[in-house]
Amino acid sequence: MKTLSNKATSINLLNFKTPQMRAFHLSWVAFFLCFFGWFGIAPLMAVVREELELTKSQIGNIIISSVAITVFARLAIGWILDKIGPRITYTYLLILGSIPVMLIGLSNSYESFLIFRLAIGAIGASFVITQYHTSVMFAPNVVGTANATSAGWGNLGGGVTQMVMPMIFALFVSLGFLDKDAWRYAMVVPGLAMVVCGILYYKLTTDLPEGNFKDLAKNNPEFLKKKKESKGAFKKAMKDYRVWALFLIYGACFGVELTINNVAAIYYHDYFKLDLKTAGLIAGLFGLMNIFARSMGGYFGDKAGVKHGLKGRVMLMGGLLFFEGIALLFFSQMTWLPLAIGSMIVFSLFVQMAEGATYSVVPFINKKAIGAVSGIVGAGGNAGAVMAGFLFKMEDISYAQGLAILGLFVTGISVLSLLVRFSSADEKDAAFELEASLAEKAGELVPVYEMGK
Repeated sequence: MKTLSNKATSINLLNFKTPQMRAFHLSWVAFFLCFFGWFGIAPLMAVVREELELTKSQIGNIIISSVAITVFARLAIGWILDKIGPRITYTYLLILGSIPVMLIGLSNSYESFLIFRLAIGAIGASFVITQYHTSVMFAPNVVGTANATSAGWGNLGGGVTQMVMPMIFALFVSLGFLDKDAWRYAMVVPGLAMVVCGILYYKLTTDLPEGNFKDLAKNNPEFLKKKKESKGAFKKAMKDYRVWALFLIYGACFGVELTINNVAAIYYHDYFKLDLKTAGLIAGLFGLMNIFARSMGGYFGDKAGVKHGLKGRVMLMGGLLFFEGIALLFFSQMTWLPLAIGSMIVFSLFVQMAEGATYSVVPFINKKAIGAVSGIVGAGGNAGAVMAGFLFKMEDISYAQGLAILGLFVTGISVLSLLVRFSSADEKDAAFELEASLAEKAGELVPVYEMGK
């Protein structure tokens, strides 16, 4: 009788005992805190702009710097994950990444602020670790939902920071600190939280359901065999045109989300003449949709996979991306605040569902290089944000015009989903794994370790 690995076939949110669910919860919390630190300064940019006397072009450069280095960090992290596993990788990223988050308060010029913002961008690679860890912990029938939910709840940090950081800033002001000092001390808070999470990640998670890479390499010949077989998988992933199609597709959804996280607060502050706190609260609504929107994309991706196979997952992804572009165009044209907020929420729904649907496809591209594929596609999100950043640094293009141009690009890129195809052999393999995971969930199969038994 065919058996599965010890991957979880269901998601029990109240279970903190199994390695699968500990990895699930800690991976989204870690990503949440990284996102919080990554964009913690964004809702305070109006204060920073005044103190450092920044121009629109300089703010554009800062936006680009915050996401540019992440492109390279995600590519590197994908390769590292396949080598040493997610536990150690996340621990180092959280602790080392907290340093520039806390030290950005030392900035006293545009140039020094730009350098710190660039360094902070490296923690955006946390997304790849989160997606890798859930991909190796959950079976095909729920992997899309697990990936989307962990990433969505992590992305929630981008919305929460828009609301919470102005409050932390206000707290320091109420304690007697001047504005020029309050924003600096406020950034220490997310940095410290990242350090604590890094320690917990090391102590409470394992790389795989069966254990850690290091221990398995010592005691499990089958694990070593699989590691050797995976050599060269990164190069193979780099040569796969489907990976690069997904790279661009993810740039058109997650790249757009990153861009909105960077410009939403200052857009509402300038365009609708709102105060810093109100602009941050409204901007935060965009990120708060991650509570459920990205999970919906992964959930419907799994359902489409059950009904229509891998082709169904891809069709859903393309459709959601198309409607994201249309919704962004509508949002860019809103001049009345209530309509702007409503259209932004609809737009946010499609953005995050498209992200979830994309990563319901990613685990099936190359099973021997999940880290590499996740890293390349994830890097596409930041590459998209970098390209979008150039729109918002141009003095002669308003934020509203930039959003409209971005909407047109997203709509066009949705066509690239037609390039993401799978062979009949891939479809059969995916169908077998799906049937086996559904059977195991129903109690017809007893899960055993994939390696060594």
